[in-house]
Amino acid sequence: QVQLVESGGGSVRTGGSLTLSCTASGFTYSRYCMGWFRQPPGKEREGVAAIGSVENTNYADSVKGRFTIPRDNAKNMLYLQMSSLKTEDTAVYYCATWYNGVLERGQGTQVTVS
Repeated sequence: QVQLVESGGGSVRTGGSLTLSCTASGFTYSRYCMGWFRQPPGKEREGVAAIGSVENTNYADSVKGRFTIPRDNAKNMLYLQMSSLKTEDTAVYYCATWYNGVLERGQGTQVTVS
């Protein structure tokens, strides 16, 4: 059973930094593409960043140059390092992976930038 548990959210000032973590279990983590989505208040969910099994990365234009998405396959961990945060980065952030054709995600962690 795939389990993804996010942590590290919180409140931060504009221009500040924050790192989110995701602990993965229940699947062979190193073989799967992982990603972060977010859902701003009152808006639809949007992709933020993704990293493949060979650590190729992809970022939404809105976060390029500010966010990075490293992974630690030895620890089954995914991170989202966020810097130069803006108020529009306020959202619930979800860790996710496509597993057997199903988008699996965690419960989310709130990030508030003010």
